[in-house]
Amino acid sequence: MTQQPFSRPGAIDLSGLNRPAPGGAQPPTGGRPSGPPAAGPAGAPPAGGARSSYAVDISEENLQTVLDASVTAPVVLVFFSPTRSPESTAMADDVAAATDEYDGRFLAGLVDIDAAPAIAQALQIPQVPLVMVILDGRPAAQPIPGLLTPDEIRTLLNQLAQGLTAQGITGRHQPLHVGVPEGDVDEEQLDPRYAAAQQALENNDIDGAVEEYQRLVDANPADTEAAAGLAMAKVLQRTQGVDLDIARRAATASPDDVAAQSLVADLDLLGGHVEDAFTRLVDLVRRTSGDERNQAREHLIGLFSAVGNDDPRVLRGRQNLASALF
Repeated sequence: MTQQPFSRPGAIDLSGLNRPAPGGAQPPTGGRPSGPPAAGPAGAPPAGGARSSYAVDISEENLQTVLDASVTAPVVLVFFSPTRSPESTAMADDVAAATDEYDGRFLAGLVDIDAAPAIAQALQIPQVPLVMVILDGRPAAQPIPGLLTPDEIRTLLNQLAQGLTAQGITGRHQPLHVGVPEGDVDEEQLDPRYAAAQQALENNDIDGAVEEYQRLVDANPADTEAAAGLAMAKVLQRTQGVDLDIARRAATASPDDVAAQSLVADLDLLGGHVEDAFTRLVDLVRRTSGDERNQAREHLIGLFSAVGNDDPRVLRGRQNLASALF
């Protein structure tokens, strides 16, 4: 299916780029070969600037295609400058290497602002290096300025992966190398640790997904991605067959009922009203005490895990929870 340019609210606006006339010759940019780029796999950015399976050099010509690819899985844009910050070039290489380790969960888009200054201007990049995570055509978080070490890059990607699993986002980019035969990109790209749980979710077997994620967490309590997946699967499990209107009426009638308030918080979370879910439970913590307060707190912590600890809404929620407790 051909992807259409993003027009949703919050999508990155590329109207500031001076686009060449259709069919016109393209001047070489940043040392890249002239002429049309070689086609990559279906739905993937042109592979002419591909550095590795999941990293591509960005030009004005392929930027929109790369952004369109973020509807499948996140694109990590890295802005660097060999002349202004030689260290930023090394960091871009580190990001490219790190994304390759995740088998398509991320695509690195490397933007040399010396070679493509119009992109930096259009996206209002204040400095280099700078990392911007794009999901569904929009920035998924605040841009991250400054140099990142390889360990910090992997920590960032681990946190992003955890958040994706918590939200049930399992899409993966196809590798960018030219000549990858169609059909070769299949379940081999899935992290085998989570394949059974993800398959259960795709089959709407929520109980099975909970069992699979629980098995992973029991085997390795430090597996934060499995813990996030378990938390989200439990939200899905608790809300199966629940009527939203009935749940809301019950919560309105019993404002201090932990079960009723927690159920509506779950439904709010699934409906995308994450901050409403957090606020509901933080307020409940303030109003209750003893075992009820502890139940509300633990439920809220579970929702934090489901959303992902790197999410700014979770950071604010944790601050509000601390304020309510102390």
